[in-house]
Amino acid sequence: MKMQQPKLDNRNIVAADLFCGAGGLTRGLLDSGIRVVAGFDIDEACRYPYEKNNRPAIFKKKSVTDISGKQLKAFYPADAVCVLVGCAPCQPFSKYTQGLKTVADEKWGLLAHFGRLVGELKPHVVSMENVPQLQRHSIYDEFLAMLRDLGYYVSTHEVFCPDYGIPQHRTRLVLFASLLGPIQIIPPTHNPEKYAVVKDVIDHLPRLQAGETCQADPLHRSSALSDTNLSRIRNSQPGGTWRDWPKELVAKCHRKKKGRTYPSVYGRMKWDEPAPTITTQFFGFGNGRFGHPEQNRAISLREGAILQSFPRSYEFVRRGEDISFKTIGRMIGNAVPVRLGAVVGKSIKRHVEAECSDEKRI
Repeated sequence: MKMQQPKLDNRNIVAADLFCGAGGLTRGLLDSGIRVVAGFDIDEACRYPYEKNNRPAIFKKKSVTDISGKQLKAFYPADAVCVLVGCAPCQPFSKYTQGLKTVADEKWGLLAHFGRLVGELKPHVVSMENVPQLQRHSIYDEFLAMLRDLGYYVSTHEVFCPDYGIPQHRTRLVLFASLLGPIQIIPPTHNPEKYAVVKDVIDHLPRLQAGETCQADPLHRSSALSDTNLSRIRNSQPGGTWRDWPKELVAKCHRKKKGRTYPSVYGRMKWDEPAPTITTQFFGFGNGRFGHPEQNRAISLREGAILQSFPRSYEFVRRGEDISFKTIGRMIGNAVPVRLGAVVGKSIKRHVEAECSDEKRI
């Protein structure tokens, strides 16, 4: 016979978001009907977009290394189903940075602190989102073992984002852990014939030239291009590579033998496919396949945010403030896609409603 659970209100699911950034995961949880009380991050630039777009959730500028379970517990009502979510910075695990010695190395321990907070708080449900490469590392195995030792039911899922209506070729690791019972992700909502594609979500935006800003939306701005890069993008076809260019336009590094193995830069997106993975440098034509499908420019900051499934109305800076490509690009590229956050939220909500129903109490 199953041990009787304490009386919980399955309509009162309350979450806190670790490593919240600009609020992609929080926005998705809110859209799914889960209340979010606070987000924690060390990047002060994220305060305005997080609080402006996700009220009444508050932003706490605090590292997980300086938070205790007792401090977190104060944010949750006594009868709430307590949910703790987060996306520990993935740079140490990402295929884009592996082999590079950077300050990201210091972030390896953040997942361990996430685990420490789970142990101290003992939330009813935990969810973590990260890159699939994390599964190759011992710190991930230790995290799973810790959850199971604490009595959590654990499930892990490699999520291909287009399967859930996200217009981006992005695969993410989503983990769920629950003290209430077995928990799984909701089924995919889209099949390949119904995938959202680039044309579906950005074709309606006003046209821009390289270096231009839309008067109606300051975030709809594209980075400037040199004369050489303008010639390159004019010679680029959607889905093509720099190998299609006239020889004089090919960069010297690509003319070398080893450079020929990196075709996925200086490319245009295709209208009829999901976008490539949006990185923190998506606004640069030379940083990946980030050229607009038909306009001679890289995609704008707003287009990158939309491809990350942020609402078009999402504000990242106050009106009138300077807009930094580097800062906004970092916030957008590092975010959990909003629709993926909603998938996480819907999965948790379905699970809690089932496990806390009167029929489940024996």
